[in-house]
Amino acid sequence: MDQKGYRRESFQSSTSDEDMLEIAGASLDFPMADDDPPLDREMGGFSSYNGGEMNGTSKMMDFLEEPLPGVGTYEDFNTIDWVREKSRDRDRHREITSRSKESTWALIHSVSDAFSGWLLMLFIGLLAGSLAGLIDISAHWMTDLKEGVCLAGFWFNHEHCCWKSNTTFTDRDKCPEWKSWSQLIIGHGEGAFAYILNYLMYVIWALLFSLLAVLLVKGFAPYACGSGIPEIKTILSGFIIRGYLGKWTLIIKTITLVLAVSSGLSLGKEGPLVHVACCCGNILCHLFTKYRKNEAKRREVLSAAAAAGVSVAFGAPIGGVLFSLEEVSYYFPLKTLWRSFFAALVAAFTLRSINPFGNSRLVLFYVEFHMPWHLLELVPFVLLGIFGGLWGAFFIRSNIAWCRRRKTTKLGKYPVLEVFVVTAITAILAFPNEYTRMSTSELISELFNDCGILDSSKLCEYVNDFNSTKGDDLPDRAAGPGVYTAMWQLALALIMKVFITIFTFGMKVPSGLFIPSMAVGAIAGRLLGVAMEQLAFYHHDWVIFSGWCSQGADCITPGLYAMVGAAACLGGVTRMTVSLVVIMFELTGGLEYIVPLMAAAMTSKWMADAIGREGIYDAHIRLNGYPFLEAKEEFSHKTLAMDVMRPRRNDPPLTVITQDSMTVEDVETIINETTYSGYPVVVSRESQRLVGFVLRRDLIISIENARKKQDGIVSTSIIYFTDHSPPLPPSFPSMLKLRSILDLSPFTVTDQTPMEIVVDIFRKLGLRQCLVTHNGKLLGIITKKDVLKHIAQLANQDPDSILFN
Repeated sequence: MDQKGYRRESFQSSTSDEDMLEIAGASLDFPMADDDPPLDREMGGFSSYNGGEMNGTSKMMDFLEEPLPGVGTYEDFNTIDWVREKSRDRDRHREITSRSKESTWALIHSVSDAFSGWLLMLFIGLLAGSLAGLIDISAHWMTDLKEGVCLAGFWFNHEHCCWKSNTTFTDRDKCPEWKSWSQLIIGHGEGAFAYILNYLMYVIWALLFSLLAVLLVKGFAPYACGSGIPEIKTILSGFIIRGYLGKWTLIIKTITLVLAVSSGLSLGKEGPLVHVACCCGNILCHLFTKYRKNEAKRREVLSAAAAAGVSVAFGAPIGGVLFSLEEVSYYFPLKTLWRSFFAALVAAFTLRSINPFGNSRLVLFYVEFHMPWHLLELVPFVLLGIFGGLWGAFFIRSNIAWCRRRKTTKLGKYPVLEVFVVTAITAILAFPNEYTRMSTSELISELFNDCGILDSSKLCEYVNDFNSTKGDDLPDRAAGPGVYTAMWQLALALIMKVFITIFTFGMKVPSGLFIPSMAVGAIAGRLLGVAMEQLAFYHHDWVIFSGWCSQGADCITPGLYAMVGAAACLGGVTRMTVSLVVIMFELTGGLEYIVPLMAAAMTSKWMADAIGREGIYDAHIRLNGYPFLEAKEEFSHKTLAMDVMRPRRNDPPLTVITQDSMTVEDVETIINETTYSGYPVVVSRESQRLVGFVLRRDLIISIENARKKQDGIVSTSIIYFTDHSPPLPPSFPSMLKLRSILDLSPFTVTDQTPMEIVVDIFRKLGLRQCLVTHNGKLLGIITKKDVLKHIAQLANQDPDSILFN
């Protein structure tokens, strides 16, 4: 989110881990301020302009007539002023509309301005879809590379390599063109030595991919690690993290996401794809002035980009729009809803055109079930919801505890070693079990699969009695030895996935949580589905089965249980409901399974909320101390604005600037001695009647420019914020008029306003600060940080954890 007038941060500037701030794995410099973070640290000392006159023009300058670069912009780690940004956009729009009646060229400019939003959505959809296709194809090929290589062309993955082979359907994975590493090195693939060689090559490739990923992240783009969704939620709420959505982050995240997924770590690419799409949106915003220069408008674009990210991650355009609305967006007007829909549509169409999986589907695990579900099956579906809620709550608590340990101990100083150890353990445990050796997406695809006659998977090794086969639907059959082998292998895979994911999420590589959570639920669901199927087969005369499941009928679909379990576990971790159900039915193409999915998702959310209110993304936001004011939570305490405002009793008086009696030197001294983001302007110190509010950054830039360009501005020059200059003797030096940078309508509340209302105002208007008055006189100020600290204090949490402390 680079912009003219902003100062870029250097990621290489700090070497001591004690002085670093960890943002979901990334580290960056952040000095501790006693209030809001200073808006400009380099100018903070005023070493550049603490004296002497500058040559310049002799005319009196009003900076409203000549806008200065940097005025009205924001420094890193600050919250934007939503009210001011929206007001500026309305002014710009009014100006364009009024000019459009003056000439044809102005009319064309007005039309192009109106159309630019849709054009930007088109570009975002095309770029996000193309990158998703590239990531899918590359990850599929590199995952197979761990097991072997294609002789017909090393760039083919296992499936594509065997397409032209003449092998039978049952031996389709054993085509002569595909060679395992043992076949290439020692000439045969059977025996203990060949197994050990394949095992060793699998572990070596996994370590190589993960080490390359963590080194690229650490060296070039610290922000490219993690899921990215907690930070995007914070950015969309109005916070600024420079570089988080920049071009280097996009490039490195795209490359390292492929490497991390291919390494076999228990992570997914779906969450990071939202980050990738938002990077695309942020970079493309620079093509259009109205988005480049307005932070609020840019956040509307990022909300639409997040929808496009989920659209290509799951092949679910409608689910993507609902995900953006339900989970990540802070401000989501109707216009953004339409544009999100269009961006998600274009992204899904682009990915479908690339066809990365070669099956004309947008995702690897698209399935269709043909058998309806029975009302009594809601009981096991609800049980899966309970399991999903318990797993979600357990995972969040365990992962947050581990991430907190990583932040507060020496463990955080060795990210490369941590990735190496976790990858080594994952690869060593994964290879012996075929269900953990395959990629997690393939595992989910296999678990969702409804067994057919030609399926050669162990999960489909039933005892066949073809006399009772009716049409395409196979009846419930007795489980064969292959099914029982698959069951205990899946049980081991479940235990491994449950625990290894806790340590994987939050490492210094791109890591999504959607796919591992779905895998845990899909395994649990498939195990329950097969158990129900066998129960119905052997005990079809029981009361619960007798009415709807006769002998030889196809009653239970284990793949449906896997799908419901996947939704339950994903819901338990993220606390999504509506968007989750829509994503899942878009994945499977089955509208008739909405009720089971809704039952599981709702049960999962209730169960997880009973144990802990926060989803995984909110928990990580709180862990990292981001200034995020959760819109979903109720504020139920009976405190007043005077209890929260500063200054408190026994504090020094509030720092203010008078409207026409302070010199340049006085204002510079205030800026030097404080780190506040802005200052109230009053009529006089005695009256304390409020005039307006001025931002620190705007003051610094305006004074510096006046010294350079306005003749006669010295340290003793009077600064005034009124329309007319105050009467002064002729011998006085030139005065500096700064009315143009003064906010004449700052938001104010009285000291008796309930905090419930104040919190609502901050949430719904996106305020940075609010001034407190009593009988028209200024008493104090409440900032967003004060509100967050107050909420944390009332919740018995450490108030100093807010804002990176």
